[in-house]
Amino acid sequence: MRILAVSDEESKGLWDYFRPEKLKGIDLIVCCGDLDANYVTFLATMAHVPVIYVHGNHDDSYDRKPPDGAVCIDDQVFSYRGVRFVGLGGSYRYRAGVWQYNETEMRKRIRHLRGRIDRVGGFDVLVTHAPVRGCGDFDDRPHRGFNAFKDLLDRYAPPLMVHGHVHLSYGANLPREHIYGKTRIVNAFERYIIELDLPQRRTPPTLWQRLFGWRASRS
Repeated sequence: MRILAVSDEESKGLWDYFRPEKLKGIDLIVCCGDLDANYVTFLATMAHVPVIYVHGNHDDSYDRKPPDGAVCIDDQVFSYRGVRFVGLGGSYRYRAGVWQYNETEMRKRIRHLRGRIDRVGGFDVLVTHAPVRGCGDFDDRPHRGFNAFKDLLDRYAPPLMVHGHVHLSYGANLPREHIYGKTRIVNAFERYIIELDLPQRRTPPTLWQRLFGWRASRS
């Protein structure tokens, strides 16, 4: 799967100077927050592939007028072509406002998601706005990552995490990628193309399949 990840700063190359061939070969667009809703709507309009997003800490306007044509995956498990995405937007709480959380609040969101994750047998991509604590974040509260995300990465070991929030323009030589355990962590600042290759796996049986198989074994 070829993923176009975007976050925090609208890409002039995709918006002001858009050409259809710039999206050639893209299978999915992932928006990691703090983007103009009109920009996300534009991408959803011009791309002939799904556009999914999580909220950034500056995206309170989305609650009044969300992007058109894009799918919010905050606190959801979203599957596309067999790839399972989990969304957890927002940043570390540093002032009053929506889409900000302390560690306890973020862990509560994660606990509520675990049942959905377990029902589909885990997940492949964690989509967040904030980074993991210690993997591309800063020590100041506005740009601090979440230790709570480590719980998800340790438990499910997804091959990929995509986030935003920390602008790579903040300083010279800030790395775009980190590794945590078995997970590749990518900062989606502005735009970045990610190639995701997953081994084929068997789809977990449905409840009906399990019941039918049980009955067949009894006959």
